[in-house]
Amino acid sequence: MHRIRVKLKRTCDDSYDIFVGNGILDRLNTIGKILDDADRCVIVSDSIVGPLYGNRVAQNLSAGGLSVDMIEIPAGEASKAISVVLDVARRLAALKASRKTLLVALGGGVVGDLAGFVASTYMRSIPYVQIATSLIAQVDSSVGGKTGVDIPEGKNLIGTFYQPKAVFIDLSLLKTLPDKDLRNGLAEIIKYAIISDEAIFGVLERDKALVMKRDPGVMKDLISRCCEIKADIVQKDEKEGGLRRILNFGHTLGHALEAGSHYTLTHGEAIAIGMIAAARISCRLGHLKNKSCARIEDLVRNYGLPTRFPAELNTGQILAHMAADKKAVGSRIHFVLIKDIARPFVTGDVPKEMITDVVDALRR
Repeated sequence: MHRIRVKLKRTCDDSYDIFVGNGILDRLNTIGKILDDADRCVIVSDSIVGPLYGNRVAQNLSAGGLSVDMIEIPAGEASKAISVVLDVARRLAALKASRKTLLVALGGGVVGDLAGFVASTYMRSIPYVQIATSLIAQVDSSVGGKTGVDIPEGKNLIGTFYQPKAVFIDLSLLKTLPDKDLRNGLAEIIKYAIISDEAIFGVLERDKALVMKRDPGVMKDLISRCCEIKADIVQKDEKEGGLRRILNFGHTLGHALEAGSHYTLTHGEAIAIGMIAAARISCRLGHLKNKSCARIEDLVRNYGLPTRFPAELNTGQILAHMAADKKAVGSRIHFVLIKDIARPFVTGDVPKEMITDVVDALRR
């Protein structure tokens, strides 16, 4: 037998910067400086964000010397589908996009996940940047390089790890963000507080009025800190081999609730319920004190996030979605649990009967 070894040690540097500040949308001519070899831009946005900010972003990109085209997709989770990926890819081909074309994801989590996936696969990869317009994208989904689309069997079951060239977070966009979308992102901020930073947890408890008023100083501190936490974790575990799994606190049940509700529950709403479930399981297994569990439930409730899911959602179907989750191993459903605020761990040793009891208790 003749053996030929192909040696492919990774040597590329996928490091990038996250820019957080006010008025960043009007300073996007810096993109040309970040990517000297980009010959043009194609903005991917949705039917809500595109009409609001598309022309403004295009004009500022053009000021940096780049030609700009726009691709718009329907707003909503339904756009995270292979059919939409194919449509965007064909439109890129019609525009004669090349490997030097920079894809600009302008929007929230759906646009970022979809555009990132397209960028990672079109012509076997083209560069992209994230311009995060929703709070949930600013604190979580725009950072870390996870891309993906949904299939009927589950959320994000098709995707890649593909890092952006830069992430831009314009805090001024929060001024016009609907309260529901604000709360959607706050669920992820609460998650970061629970898994990594008790100081953030305290700020959320004390300064609710400032947070809900989108106080610039408070929001900059919260968003920057969440990005720092995620960046630190991703640097240590880019492809979720171990440590990065703690970012899924609340997501085991949360993703199942999203899929089971056909995405009538938003990501933040579903994750909020999932975090309560994870805290209760932690408590029942003897890892978490009742007082800490109550603090978590109170914080979720105080920010207007749901603590129960609709009774019409069938527990059996929810459990089936959990079992099909990409984080499941064999027949075991893996949970991120906590021993206290900022003390997370991952386990597959949660009795199925306990999972069923906790899920049942969270139905309205």
